[in-house]
Amino acid sequence: MSRIWTYRSLRTLVTRLRDDLNNTQLVLLYAFNRTGKTRLSMEFKDVSKRKNNGDANTLYFNAYTEDLFTWENDLDGDTARHLQLNANSNFFNGVRDLALEGAIAGYLSRYADFDFNIDYEAWKIAFRKNDSENIKISRGEQNIFVWCLFMAMCERMLDGHDSYQWVKYLYIDDPISSLDDNNAICVACDLAKLLRRAVSRTENGTSAPVKVIFSSHHALFFNVMCNEIGRPKEDEPSVSHKRYFLHRPNGGDGYTLRATDDTPFFHHVATLDELQRAADSATGTLYTFHFNALRSIMEKTSSFFGHSDISFCLSSLASEEDRALYNRALNLLSHGGYTIHEPTPMGDDNKELFRRILADFRTKFQFALPASAAAALTPSSVPTPT
Repeated sequence: MSRIWTYRSLRTLVTRLRDDLNNTQLVLLYAFNRTGKTRLSMEFKDVSKRKNNGDANTLYFNAYTEDLFTWENDLDGDTARHLQLNANSNFFNGVRDLALEGAIAGYLSRYADFDFNIDYEAWKIAFRKNDSENIKISRGEQNIFVWCLFMAMCERMLDGHDSYQWVKYLYIDDPISSLDDNNAICVACDLAKLLRRAVSRTENGTSAPVKVIFSSHHALFFNVMCNEIGRPKEDEPSVSHKRYFLHRPNGGDGYTLRATDDTPFFHHVATLDELQRAADSATGTLYTFHFNALRSIMEKTSSFFGHSDISFCLSSLASEEDRALYNRALNLLSHGGYTIHEPTPMGDDNKELFRRILADFRTKFQFALPASAAAALTPSSVPTPT
């Protein structure tokens, strides 16, 4: 069983990550949404700045980066729509001199089918597709464009452009919001290639690596990154790296890191770990959206064994009455308007039912969970209905 480290605050967690980067080239973090990944990236940036006598040395991509781009939708004329850049941000320092259009277009052509034009005088970007000008692109398309711009900036940084001589660390958090799986795989492969270049960079024949932290909540993206970074590449040096599952137990102030280097990483196992903690009657809190997560795990498990729906997971129950009850509950309670952004606590009856379903599922399918959660809920500790 891999070891789990506990940290009381983001500051102490940043200290650990900086220590790791003294001995390795790259750190990969997987974490659920709402764990604090964005705040962690900003804390890392701030700590690094303080230790560098107030000078920035971390080029980062996170939710704050995406917020530097806002839409002007031309509500009056409904024709001249464009994306406005926040010219007051240091993020865009030197962009005018970088000649990024070609590099951006090179990346963008792999993921999307629209074109763009950057107006540096007005700090705005207009989009077009075929004969249509000043079009409004989707949020997913906007995110991928911003990401392509960032990748182009990173290329210039690795080329040694004067505007980026200050960069010592690269911190990338969740770059693929709103992307489908096909694009997620493509973006992960391109990013892994760029990060390999970053950590093996040389200047004038001398090693000058840019140390990297990457974090994501997207299981497929994380797995592709792990494979691309960990797999030996012909004629390329190997990349020393560490992989962690970052967690905030029970939504509290503390954080845990669990190394995932020596064991396969499965998103549904991490989710099951989260459900175990939530279902603990002493320390956890169950919300209605947890039924969605449980159903999703059952669907993935059934698919793994070659079956089309969750009836496979329920068929092992001895009681036909329980099978019918569980099936009705999962169908009804996992398809309501429940969201993790507006969590609604479960009622007591549903809590009891949820714990029964989870316990019976665990009895049949023996997943190996982190040690800290494996004992949180066992079949013998689940109350039976009276």
